[in-house]
Amino acid sequence: MSDILRYHAEQLYAQELEELKKEDGGKRPYNWLLSPQSVVTYLTGGKLKNGFEVTPKYIGSKRLMEIAVATLATDRALLLYGLPGTAKSWVSEHLAAAISGDSTLIIQGTAGTSEESVRYGWNYARLLAEGPSPNALVETPVMRAMKDGKIVRIEELTRIGADVQDTLITILSEKTLPVPELNTEVQASKGFNLIATANNRDKGVNELSSALKRRFNTVILPVPDSMEEEIDIVRRRVESFEKTMELPAEKPAVEEIRRIVTIFRELRNGITLDGKTKLKSPGGTLSTAEAISVVNNGLTLAAYFGDGTLNAADLAAGIIGAVVKDPVQDKLVWQEYLETVVKSREEWKDVYRACRDLA
Repeated sequence: MSDILRYHAEQLYAQELEELKKEDGGKRPYNWLLSPQSVVTYLTGGKLKNGFEVTPKYIGSKRLMEIAVATLATDRALLLYGLPGTAKSWVSEHLAAAISGDSTLIIQGTAGTSEESVRYGWNYARLLAEGPSPNALVETPVMRAMKDGKIVRIEELTRIGADVQDTLITILSEKTLPVPELNTEVQASKGFNLIATANNRDKGVNELSSALKRRFNTVILPVPDSMEEEIDIVRRRVESFEKTMELPAEKPAVEEIRRIVTIFRELRNGITLDGKTKLKSPGGTLSTAEAISVVNNGLTLAAYFGDGTLNAADLAAGIIGAVVKDPVQDKLVWQEYLETVVKSREEWKDVYRACRDLA
């Protein structure tokens, strides 16, 4: 499996899950791989009694993870909600891995997601030859999760049409999926639940009906509270990327990551960190995920077109690409920030020169 670009969470962290399982003395809900307490430890990190270190997957409020895990131990579904780049999909994947040992039961929500993608479909060659039969039925991830008592994930729920969204109501309230063509139904096994994600930038695209909202407990994932928290998230994810891609580059200095995070936080919040200068914010989100992408791109440039050491010149293109989404308005915002903030910082002269030359 050494040629796999991205492992599933349960594969990448198989040793951690096994160690947690061995040390787990808590009561496990039916069909759960771990107890709720151990699931939270898997997500937030910690040291086990045998000395084994569990790495944090989510850096932020432990209480939010406790609420999310507790929700999944009830009969209510979980909706992870927040800005793009706040680790909703990441948390969703790791929750499914730690609870079901399987994060692969997933539906990607789009405007083209049909009712058949959520409920079930048909193998039309068999349907024509045999008529409606169990052999002609094509199971969806939702149906498989119900049968096996596992977690199913739906990404970007609000991008799915409202009529398709509402096909979930019976599944979530009655825990059953009717198959009228076969005069039968699939009843959910214990352990079944659903995690959906949605970002608040999509508000108004396809609002959830009040009936569907009542079937979810919503946990809002915020942007990282502190600078150090965000730097730690970026550092960990970049190190993982560097290891996977086997880049011939040095690990990025924390100071370079700090500069990226500082730029993103100041432009995102509309004020410098010292609170002295108000700033205009660009149209993009400038999320932690985008900061990770900028550093990864810079590392790749340094590895293959530089001396292997990440520097301002390697980061400049990524910074500008992340900030300037609108070639008119965002460009003005960036130029103003470059000239009034970046230029005035003595230790940032290299960043200023590299960005100015590209601009």
